[in-house]
Amino acid sequence: MRYVAAALLAALGGGEPSAANIKKILSSVGVDADDEKVNMVVKELAGKNIEELIEEGKEKLGTMPAAGAAPAAAAAPAGAADAPAAAKKEEEPEEEEDDDMGFGLFD
Repeated sequence: MRYVAAALLAALGGGEPSAANIKKILSSVGVDADDEKVNMVVKELAGKNIEELIEEGKEKLGTMPAAGAAPAAAAAPAGAADAPAAAKKEEEPEEEEDDDMGFGLFD
């Protein structure tokens, strides 16, 4: 994904999504570019209009069902609600351990 993003940045900046530009952009943020991946992105984008590719992608995203993500999002808060309950359950035994009437094992 970072290679495609670098290619898009190069194109939007007025440059060409070439291997040299992609490597330059990635190295500017501290990413070591893999030549094989860079060349694959350059090959796939060769001769294509970036703006047209973005529009095609938007259309494809618009046709994807969004209902699949709702149960996953609903599950996260439920799990988050269980965490404080579990923490309370863990706290209770600690309180019982402290309530030993002042006698310790090694007193």
